[in-house]
Amino acid sequence: MTTHGFLLGKFMPPHAGHLFCAEVGKARCDVMTVLVCSHDAEPINGHLRAKWMRACLPHPEYRVLHLHRDIPQAPEDHPDFWQIWRAAITEFHPEPIDWVFGSEGYVHRLAQEVGAQPFPVDSERRIAPVSATAIRQDPWANWDHVPGPVRSHYQRRLVLLGAESTGKTTLAQTLTARLSAAPIPEYGREYDAVFRHGQKWHAADFEAIVAGHIAVANSIAKRSGPIVVEDTDAVQTLVWAEALLGHIPGMLVDQARAAVEGKTYLLLDHAVPWQDDGTRYLADTAHRGWFTDQLITWLDTFGADWQLIEGEDWLARTEAAAAQLDALTPVIR
Repeated sequence: MTTHGFLLGKFMPPHAGHLFCAEVGKARCDVMTVLVCSHDAEPINGHLRAKWMRACLPHPEYRVLHLHRDIPQAPEDHPDFWQIWRAAITEFHPEPIDWVFGSEGYVHRLAQEVGAQPFPVDSERRIAPVSATAIRQDPWANWDHVPGPVRSHYQRRLVLLGAESTGKTTLAQTLTARLSAAPIPEYGREYDAVFRHGQKWHAADFEAIVAGHIAVANSIAKRSGPIVVEDTDAVQTLVWAEALLGHIPGMLVDQARAAVEGKTYLLLDHAVPWQDDGTRYLADTAHRGWFTDQLITWLDTFGADWQLIEGEDWLARTEAAAAQLDALTPVIR
């Protein structure tokens, strides 16, 4: 006979404790249902939380459902509180429930209401000493308990932009050394080396670069801390398309506009000498200046948060960038 486990919560946001409860439930039951409950007056969108839980629990033995409804949130809010919730749960989970899992005290009453057995999990928070409230208040201090799919919601990315040979890659490595991490690399250079070898560019190439960069960036971000250093992004690719094609494919504008959310940009000016590493295009000072100007134009157009790093002295540029990196810490805390 198939056994059904049940876990109910707001998951605002999901954290390691929630996932541990779900894991215990899956180990105890054949089918583990997680019901994400939300309503409009909450600080994190309920549909986003359901999406997070599905990403956190991809195993087919999990079933993640979403109840978005304005119903009483506590027994004192309505005399028929338990009757209302029993009906809602039955609507979403018509099958008999065998076990109700959870770390909160209400797991006993909830199990009684749905005709199941209670299964308290880590009630004293020893396995996962965290709460959703604590994460909302200070994600930095509780970062180890924030699951990968949720991290981008709290992360801040420091993105390095600039014309060729302005030191983006070197500076990205220097900054991430301060974080004991690795930067998000520039995917465009890899793409050029494999597919284009410096010639015959088409609009589809730049769309592929953006898609590839996003895939790499998001995968790295899931494994990273609250601050992630990124070597270029869709804004840089947008200007490269304009430089090499003479026009901008419309899709790139939308992608670059979406890319700026949650990011701080450091634009490295072209004052430093150009060096040919065998994969570069625009050695002329006028072309490099044009590239810088176009980046400024697009950053302003998209309303991005950005700072200009100027001057020829590499140490001074590094110190200015490091200061911007340090300034992000209060934003996260």
